[in-house]
Amino acid sequence: MKRIGFVLKPGNPGALKLAAELSAWIAERGGKVYSGKDAEQIPLSSAVPQDKLPEHIDVLVVLGGDGTMLSAARLLDGKNIPILGVNLGGLGFLTAITVKEVIPLLERILKDDFKTEERMMLSVELRRADKTVISSNVLNDVIVRGGAARLVRLEARINKEYVNTYRADGLIVATPTGSTAYSLSAAGPILYPTIHSIIVAPICPFNLTNRPMVIPDWMTVDVTVSPGQTNIQLVLDGQAGVALDSGDAIKIKRADASVYLIKYEGKSYFDILRERLMWELKADSK
Repeated sequence: MKRIGFVLKPGNPGALKLAAELSAWIAERGGKVYSGKDAEQIPLSSAVPQDKLPEHIDVLVVLGGDGTMLSAARLLDGKNIPILGVNLGGLGFLTAITVKEVIPLLERILKDDFKTEERMMLSVELRRADKTVISSNVLNDVIVRGGAARLVRLEARINKEYVNTYRADGLIVATPTGSTAYSLSAAGPILYPTIHSIIVAPICPFNLTNRPMVIPDWMTVDVTVSPGQTNIQLVLDGQAGVALDSGDAIKIKRADASVYLIKYEGKSYFDILRERLMWELKADSK
């Protein structure tokens, strides 16, 4: 019996409607459905505390957009549970499965006949006065940025070797998965999502020769808030944030844990790029 968990985009009626339909479909085929916050609104779903959901499931179905997927990845907290992301949001690089593709994939999931794709994560640790303030994993990116449209000074070291003191709106350290998120807007490169590497990209640097860099995943990035800096924030996956103080040190490296996304065979990463970024179709497909 497959145990399927649901995480839904908050306040999305379409996600609730689809979850109810899928829950009934899974139950008819002998599967078991679990949900946290939305269990009361999903018929045939067993309610568990949201933070305990990973303990009860074999597969996690995410109904929403990429923001919902990023929250779900943090919820799993390194557990090797495959995620099926269904796009009910905007761009949907992570939630790349359409509503029409869900049932065929669930049929294969119930038969243990599916493939996954590993996505590396980053481990981030914030230290202040020799104390750890934050220790977390992210799927997309770690962002250090200033507020009120002011330049900030951030000292960056890679493998303890001094690289640069950036004068910029901020600095992004991203995974290949996060290469199509904020990093892309900061002129960062698009990386194939299964490549094991890390992007270091300044946001609107004062010195235009400060360009994004790609480094191997075995390297560690240390970012220190330079003296006298105020109104600076650390943002994890574009969602969780904390105010930074002058002298705060952020250590970023590849996490031990990974995220495993269920693939829809027949749809490649380049298909998704063309759809989401509105690239040109082949001449014979117009």
